[in-house]
Amino acid sequence: MTPTKTENKELQMVNAQSEAAEPTATAPRPDPGPGVNAKAKRIDTRSLDIYYGDFLAVRNVNAEIRPNKVTALIGSSGCGKSTFLRSLNRMHELIQGARVAGQILLDGVDIYGPSVDPVAVRQQIGMVFQQPNPFPTMSIYENAAAGLRLNRRKMKRSEMDGVVERSLRGAHLWEEVKDRLDKPASGLSGGQQQRLCIARATAIEPEVLLMDEPCSALDPIATLAIEDLINELKKRFTIVIVTHNMQQAARASDYTGFFNIERSGEPGQLVEIDETEKIFSNPALKETEDYVSGRFG
Repeated sequence: MTPTKTENKELQMVNAQSEAAEPTATAPRPDPGPGVNAKAKRIDTRSLDIYYGDFLAVRNVNAEIRPNKVTALIGSSGCGKSTFLRSLNRMHELIQGARVAGQILLDGVDIYGPSVDPVAVRQQIGMVFQQPNPFPTMSIYENAAAGLRLNRRKMKRSEMDGVVERSLRGAHLWEEVKDRLDKPASGLSGGQQQRLCIARATAIEPEVLLMDEPCSALDPIATLAIEDLINELKKRFTIVIVTHNMQQAARASDYTGFFNIERSGEPGQLVEIDETEKIFSNPALKETEDYVSGRFG
């Protein structure tokens, strides 16, 4: 089925394809272990400021996001978590007047460098949004294959079938939909739709997967299914997830970053980032302890 103009725009934004910038040389990584994708990439932010026009929304973020790990971003509403997340694959700059200062390095390459194509960045760093957003006029199969169809490489139908099946299996969805791949994706439950969106994002094999509150619209059973899936996906991808659910951060992440805002109108800041167990049991800063213990926020 031919996508509508609106869906074409979304396809270009969500699944944009292009050549990636060549990475700079980095030190060899330790063997990540059996079944783990050693190509998953690391992100470093250096003195990162994020603006909406003249308004400084997020200030001076210095963070290391490790490959093949899940990093959760927590903090109260309006503290800059989602803004920071969108900056990691240049989605932020799709908003008129939005910009960043400082650096975001993907395995040593500044993704905001003058020679870097933002479309290529979004190929390497995929995104799953808060609300499940399958393309409603497309079938389940067409949704899973959406990014592949935009790829400049021609792909035989048999090859595409294999990738679609692999991505749906990877999203724990294949057994539920294999007999109705030609049916509209809108007929799936909310949890199934979100897993389909994850399959769509992973079909093009990015190195990093960003998730902006992927479970906020789901029931508890679907939420646990997504959390289990995230735990498996980190073997293939570097994952960054924004969540308002601290229990989810504690369950599903290896590292946690706490964002906060001093007062209304001030920029958000990354207060502390560390191993999740330490953040929730023995954080370095009292501000973090107050938040995770429920004293504020």
